Amino acid sequence: MVLDDRSAPSEPAEIQRLAGELLQEVLRRTHLSSAADVATILAEEARTIGVDPLVLFILDLEQRCLLPVPGPGAQDREPIPVQGTVAGRAFITNAIVPLDGDGGDRRLWLPLLDGTERLGVVEMTFAGHGAPLADELVALCERLAHLAATLISNKDLYSDFCEGLRRRESMTMASELLWELVPPQVLATDAFVLGALLEPCYDIGGDAYDYALNENGLLHLAVFDAMGHGLAAAGVAAFALSVYRHSRRREETLAATYRAIDHAIAEQYPTSRFVTGLIAELDVSSGRFCWISAGHPPPLLLRDGNLVKTLEAAPSPPMGMRLAPGPPVDGEESLQPGDMILLYTDGLTEARRPDGELFTVERLAEFIERQAADGLPAPETLRGLRQAIIGRGEGSLRDDATALLVEWRGDSQRALLPQSV
Repeated sequence: MVLDDRSAPSEPAEIQRLAGELLQEVLRRTHLSSAADVATILAEEARTIGVDPLVLFILDLEQRCLLPVPGPGAQDREPIPVQGTVAGRAFITNAIVPLDGDGGDRRLWLPLLDGTERLGVVEMTFAGHGAPLADELVALCERLAHLAATLISNKDLYSDFCEGLRRRESMTMASELLWELVPPQVLATDAFVLGALLEPCYDIGGDAYDYALNENGLLHLAVFDAMGHGLAAAGVAAFALSVYRHSRRREETLAATYRAIDHAIAEQYPTSRFVTGLIAELDVSSGRFCWISAGHPPPLLLRDGNLVKTLEAAPSPPMGMRLAPGPPVDGEESLQPGDMILLYTDGLTEARRPDGELFTVERLAEFIERQAADGLPAPETLRGLRQAIIGRGEGSLRDDATALLVEWRGDSQRALLPQSV
């Protein structure tokens, strides 16, 4: 395709024709390209619909800044804070944010979403285009943004390019191990929204989380906290995670899964290691929530933006100690549409506030209640929690802090993120 300067099309038929050409050329050129080529290919092909420049921004690992991806138009761009910026608004709200620029430019900020995983944003500028953009053209830009996110995720599997962009500090070997094992920090369907937190992201010592939504309609959830800190603890957490997945994929019960992890760790580390944890299942069709605690803090249940209760069940001993006197006790709770469940490690409640006081379960619940009152969903609530404890310097972590926050929507139609702009 000849990449010349073109004005933005306005006629639906012309937009439809260009859409086919644009998407076909992007797919052709990226088929055998490297991760570092994606931004350039997208920017060059987007000129055929009047976009110049197109600039990709990737979310950093601490979820504080949007970092420019090298490519045409990105040479002089600086990192953009998520909070308080137009680009951050597109990321937080999962919405297209239009902006009129100088000289009659039209600019769109669009979220980069691979499924429901939030990767960053893309800026598309229509230089000198005074008239409002046609709805069909905006829709095409949205599809291009989704394709960009898919390409980034796919190429990321075979390259360190994007991973290197996301990092702003050096990472420990323990963190390298655990980040490679845990799934993405966002998952959503029509029935639920899930967000995950794993901190401190560059120096994780022994925490891990996992989840899986399987064809039987069960959302499997787990958080683990291995004894100690550093590479040895991370190795035990990784081992527990692998045993958990092995049992889950064999469709074993929660009780059988607990016993499998308990025995495997005891055999592999007979005198020195154990793991606390919480393993759970949510039936996404009925809202039935079941869990087993292995020496771990109980889940929190929030309803209508308020903490209803802690979900207490007789805890079993930590896994790897073989001290359970009998079968583990399953807890069970029936959720109502809109309920939120928080699974967390004690590093969150043991975080220190500036005055030296512990963050505590009560303060943790109060924070989530405030976020829920603002209409923020699980992923943005946990990002805000991370910023409150670490990002703005209002507190400090004394241990790893891991959390899974699940909002079960049931038959409600709440979106993944607010759509208002």
